[in-house]
Amino acid sequence: MLKNILLPIDGSEKSSSAVEYALWLAEKFSGHIIGEHVIDALVEGTVLDDISGSLGIEPELDFPSRMREIFTERGEKALEDLSRVCGSRGVSHETVLDIGVVADEICKRARMADVVVLGGQESPRSGLLSRTADSVTRQSPHPVFMAGASFKPIQQPLLAYDGSRRAHAAMELAAEFCSHLKIPLTVLHVSKDESTTTKVVTEAKSYLASYGIGINVEVDTGYPEERIVYHLAHHDHDLLFIGAYGHRRIIEMVLGSTTEYVLRNSPCPIFLRR
Repeated sequence: MLKNILLPIDGSEKSSSAVEYALWLAEKFSGHIIGEHVIDALVEGTVLDDISGSLGIEPELDFPSRMREIFTERGEKALEDLSRVCGSRGVSHETVLDIGVVADEICKRARMADVVVLGGQESPRSGLLSRTADSVTRQSPHPVFMAGASFKPIQQPLLAYDGSRRAHAAMELAAEFCSHLKIPLTVLHVSKDESTTTKVVTEAKSYLASYGIGINVEVDTGYPEERIVYHLAHHDHDLLFIGAYGHRRIIEMVLGSTTEYVLRNSPCPIFLRR
């Protein structure tokens, strides 16, 4: 199921949490980690000049190439550290160093992976989703696991289910995941129309019955994004399964997106399935 785990890393604090979750997934699913560091091809020219002082380097004619060397060294160091940790835990792994637009390079690698594990918010308290994370969650051809601020073994996952195609795809992922780990699953349906609630809940129960896992179904009313975050925070859930993005980008810019709101406000990791 989750045999090939793509793990983009940049050496930051949010990246360290993603490493822990990737290692945990690899151990639980006997998976193989592909550690990737991307040197951002857009970081050049005037941008490089702006950061020269912070790195303690005097400007010179070949400054861009010198900066590229520094970024390469840092990337190689991050990958070496990951390889050392994987080796100490007995986790199968490989590492790759790519150059390009970060989100694009990650999505290219994701074509040959079962899941992409990313660090989430820019900082645990900022409530801001990084541009790279936003782009990858929208473009990745395979599920994305958005790590939380700190690692916690997964025992009480929640599935947000509204009966849509994307939600059903997330339900398939949740069922396989929980069945493999032999853990229960809570299904949350936030009702917008009471006339369809019974149908949606029955559909979920019927599908999940064959997986032999413990199922708890909860029905709530209100704004879906707010109620999902509320249930995560007040019922000690440690993972959310959700279908990723249900509208075109232009509609989301005007009306907002349930997925984006949950990504910015969730107190725990999120498993997104498109």
